[in-house]
Amino acid sequence: MKKTYSGKYTVKKRKKYRGNPDDVTYRSNWEKQSFIWLEGNDDVEWWNSEELIIPYYYEVDKRRHKYHVDLLVKWKNGKTLLVEVKPKKQCQPPKVKKPKSKRSLNEAFAWVMNCNKWEAADKVAKDNGWEFVIWTEDELKRFGIMKKQPGKLNALPRYSKKKKLT
Repeated sequence: MKKTYSGKYTVKKRKKYRGNPDDVTYRSNWEKQSFIWLEGNDDVEWWNSEELIIPYYYEVDKRRHKYHVDLLVKWKNGKTLLVEVKPKKQCQPPKVKKPKSKRSLNEAFAWVMNCNKWEAADKVAKDNGWEFVIWTEDELKRFGIMKKQPGKLNALPRYSKKKKLT
């Protein structure tokens, strides 16, 4: 089972946060780094996390659910963004290797749920003159939110008594 990285975030610039600054939760390190970046960005007028709740219809169980948008950001230039922070892999339809496996089904259900959420968020954004965007690792790196990861390390040659490294 995958470990998740989550916790309570302490808002340092409380006047810049719209909502309850004492109850801000990050659900990934990427979200936490985004919070820090937004607080320190002079172009941001205000921001909040999971304060906006959007109802959406989930096609799989045929019921209405609530989508807590990761970020709502108002820029000083007047632009407002609804932001979802997600790995790029989760922003593409799943690659099905074994269609009937539990993993494939879960990935397919998650994909449908994300599409349903994003469709509802896009409609709310357009209705309010905002823009809905998804920040993947590509955007986070481009904005300087996420540090670029070093490349893969090459394996070191094995040491043996017969062959000494020089």
